[in-house]
Amino acid sequence: MGNLYGYIRVSTRDQNEDRQLIALRELKIPEKNIFMDKQSGKDFNRPQYKRLVRKLKKDDLLYIKSIDRLGRNYAEILEQWRLLTQTKGADIVVLDMPLLDTRRGKDLMGTFLSDIVLQVLSFVAENERTNIRQRQAEGIAAAKARGVKFGRPPRPLPDNFYEVHKAWRDKKLTLKEAAETCDLPVGTFYGKSIQFEKST
Repeated sequence: MGNLYGYIRVSTRDQNEDRQLIALRELKIPEKNIFMDKQSGKDFNRPQYKRLVRKLKKDDLLYIKSIDRLGRNYAEILEQWRLLTQTKGADIVVLDMPLLDTRRGKDLMGTFLSDIVLQVLSFVAENERTNIRQRQAEGIAAAKARGVKFGRPPRPLPDNFYEVHKAWRDKKLTLKEAAETCDLPVGTFYGKSIQFEKST
């Protein structure tokens, strides 16, 4: 038997990987063989995943907590599964789905059942990704309808803006001098001036 490896993925830096890490540590996987990415599962362009793939050899065993931790793109999950199990010759165990354990059922029937389960779960993972994006878009639209503002709040105008603006319009100051007097970039001063003039 080869080496034991574990792979963890969380979608954002805010998400907690503890649940996956605890499950892998219980299997006595050496810490140096646990690879973790903190980014979306939309594709496999992830630095730690790529390092893991380079390390895997024939008869190594890779554990993942659930299929959606591997990825959320149906076609790419199937492609990576084949790369790891057929090209690399490693085995994979999906802890949340005991049917996805390539050590068992190496005969035709076992392979057939694993392939069916893998395809169904990969489809579910991608479908969930699509649903997440739709729910996110709906949530943003609903928040905007309630008047929620996104992004950084606008920088307040400096106290001297109105008098400097008047001096600039009266040609007592150049645009650059006016912006410097207000401690604003030229483009910001000009944009704020246009907004102010439209509102008056």
